[in-house]
Amino acid sequence: MPGLWLESIDVVIDSGREFRRLPAGCAKRDGRARPAWSPVLDVVWGRALPLVAGALALVLLRYLGGCGAHTANGRGGRLVYMQRGEPRTFNPMYALDDASHEVIWRMHADLIHINRETQKTEPALAESWSALPGGTGFRLNLRRNVRFSDGQPFDADDVLFTFQAHLDASVNSAQRELLLVQSRPIQVRKIDRYTVEFDLGGPYGPAERIFDSIAILPRHLLEHSYKSGQLPGQWGLATAPPAMAGLGPFRLKNYRSGEGLVLERNPYYWKQDSKGATLPYLNEILFRQVGNEEGQVLRFLGGEGDLLNRVSAKSFALLENDAKARHLDLRDLGAGPEYVFLFFNLNPANSVPASVAGKQVWFRDARFRRAVSLAIDREAMVRLVYGGRATPLATHVTPGIRMWTNSKIPPPVRSVADARKLLAEAGFRVADNQPLRDRDGRAVEFTILVSSSNQQRAQMAAMLQQDLKELGINSQVAPLERQTVQDRVLRSKNYEVCLFGLAFGDADPGSEMNVWPSSGPTHVWAPSQQQPGSDWEAEIDRLMRQQMATEGYGARKRLYDQVQEIEARETPIVSLLSPNVLVVARRGVGNFRPAVLDHYTLWNAEELFLGPEAGAAK
Repeated sequence: MPGLWLESIDVVIDSGREFRRLPAGCAKRDGRARPAWSPVLDVVWGRALPLVAGALALVLLRYLGGCGAHTANGRGGRLVYMQRGEPRTFNPMYALDDASHEVIWRMHADLIHINRETQKTEPALAESWSALPGGTGFRLNLRRNVRFSDGQPFDADDVLFTFQAHLDASVNSAQRELLLVQSRPIQVRKIDRYTVEFDLGGPYGPAERIFDSIAILPRHLLEHSYKSGQLPGQWGLATAPPAMAGLGPFRLKNYRSGEGLVLERNPYYWKQDSKGATLPYLNEILFRQVGNEEGQVLRFLGGEGDLLNRVSAKSFALLENDAKARHLDLRDLGAGPEYVFLFFNLNPANSVPASVAGKQVWFRDARFRRAVSLAIDREAMVRLVYGGRATPLATHVTPGIRMWTNSKIPPPVRSVADARKLLAEAGFRVADNQPLRDRDGRAVEFTILVSSSNQQRAQMAAMLQQDLKELGINSQVAPLERQTVQDRVLRSKNYEVCLFGLAFGDADPGSEMNVWPSSGPTHVWAPSQQQPGSDWEAEIDRLMRQQMATEGYGARKRLYDQVQEIEARETPIVSLLSPNVLVVARRGVGNFRPAVLDHYTLWNAEELFLGPEAGAAK
């Protein structure tokens, strides 16, 4: 189950899923002509910039390899994926950032996978499974004759090793919370070389979805590091490709920081298409890192890339102008799983800088947090920042997770008057055209941390400043590099207020087990607590764990509704909006079937192929 997101699922014995192949008679192409530059770009970003970007593009294309060459038999070629930011690790146990996940999940595989298109489970490394007597777990039958990308065989010992490492509290895996049922670690038993049993200790709500996105690790490469306590330091960015191995469709070929990362075809990959041909079709995927969206769009229009994973509404509208002439396939998939929100630093006072601790007396008052929420004009953000391609939120559950929204919680309505009443009840001194002051006479002011690489968030932060001024709150915006924002929130705790975004990776609340329980590593307002910091956090902990141990959608929904009701009352996060999922591909990318769940465009990377411009994905 994804960590960073339902329906009742019957036991799947085999999906028999077909993969579409490249049409016959596809002619070889050695390169792609660079299209003419858009006059709109000339106006928006300056006439000189496209020319410079084009020259740089040609240099990079020669150095790193050209985009999208393909062969007549439908195999081969390099797909170029435009990636925003560089990965932080190649270790799937510790990856928390998008860039790392994008690369890692092309190199690894799980036992039972959630198809991002159907949102249902399907066989992966486990070719079939069945429920244990009493419904307390599952028996999984593993595929035979499967090999890691270094040629070494895969079997039940690798499965046992993987789950032993994840469940070991000293290892501190980012996904450990997903493998606890009623605070009890699941039990794993080897029956024989190709059969494994998982005892969940009782009913389990998400059923077999628990196995999705738990990458099966190579025992032969990592067992020694685990036993010596060195596992967290393994598979960093400096690791030589031969020292890593996975069971996914690709393996690492090379990585040059600031230049690009290349994955090559895994020659031992176990999947085949409906005609028995081995997958993947592509020879390579080049992850070309471009630090901001404007740069991505410029270089994409310059012919450098094949896929843009998620673009802003502004870029989407810009690309729509030339979509037909440039043979682009643009998709608006509607409201996605992402939720953008504001939150306050609620970490223990002894774990934050003194300057932050002094302001936490405001942040810890739920009336203050609700007042801030009431003052924010979400509709204006949707209209002005996203061009209408987003939805205002009352809680973190988005319309893209529609089975789990709580209809009893009304949609957010802005009311500065109601916000001022709450602040007065909380002892703040409220006066027109005057700074808001607390009961000790201190002016209320704080700094909002935001990612500098996310243009929409920067715009939202500026709008937040204006909204908060109506309450007499003076706020400053601190745009920092995205990874620095994550480090301050999850590690150093050196911030006051933050504008952030998370996403369901699966349409099930079980995927939020690393966010909402107080011990979760991405429980952003106070991560990785040894004990809940408040009674309401303890109640959320209880409800989240209970819904994980409850069978049946209706019963689980009632429990999750209560979590959202506590969220609405206590406002640990101020949910703002959910952007639509907007993606772009060249029409030469075959089998392009973007999904609303992460990863939106590369989830079926093994099936993608490069065809002629007329060979649009259908």
